[in-house]
Amino acid sequence: MEPLYEGKAKRLYATDDPNVLRMEYKDEATAFNAEKKAEFENKGRLNTAITLAIYKMLETKGVETHLVDEIDEVNLLVKTVDILLVEVIVRNVAAGSFTKRVGVAEGTEFKQPIVEFSYKSDELGDPLINDDYAREMGLATPEECAELKEKALIVNDVMIDFFKRCGLKLVDFKIEFGRTKDADAKIVLADEISPDTCRLWDIETGKKLDKDRFRQDLGDVMEAYEEVLNRVEKEIS
Repeated sequence: MEPLYEGKAKRLYATDDPNVLRMEYKDEATAFNAEKKAEFENKGRLNTAITLAIYKMLETKGVETHLVDEIDEVNLLVKTVDILLVEVIVRNVAAGSFTKRVGVAEGTEFKQPIVEFSYKSDELGDPLINDDYAREMGLATPEECAELKEKALIVNDVMIDFFKRCGLKLVDFKIEFGRTKDADAKIVLADEISPDTCRLWDIETGKKLDKDRFRQDLGDVMEAYEEVLNRVEKEIS
């Protein structure tokens, strides 16, 4: 079966239900707008399991997601949504592109979370935008931008507490939202939450347990993802 959509880390397939899609997680890893690529055995399985566990946890806290059900180790059923082309980044600690842009030392903790928007466009390198850009580009209304920020901060609060219990510091993360296709047309959390999309540091040692191990050639990439999954499942069980 040909996928309806194929991204850098996942494929989407149609199902018998037009309101439900099958999302397959790939073993491929990319960084720096796909300039750096590699394939890691079990990456799809690990990210599927982590996303499934985190989404189920978030649902218990009142956060609506596109999750429907699990199929197997690399496939989930998800609601059909129209993905908003406004990605939301929440930063609790200085790291990554933020440190390069403004010169703040990595590891500097913020008094309050910083929320950024980026335009979901591989061709343009996902550039940073603000509410005015989103409005004039027809990506989201001012009311929707406010809703995205509010929902992202709720997700942040829940995940900071959850990952802390896992012995992990939630440094930052990028999430996506989509509009459901039902009569309510609600905005729900979509895509994934995994070490691909979150920076997670061990609270005691500061060891990076996320995709920065791939970006920065630190090694033991899948071992780090496995460690995150083990901690998440231990906390949930």
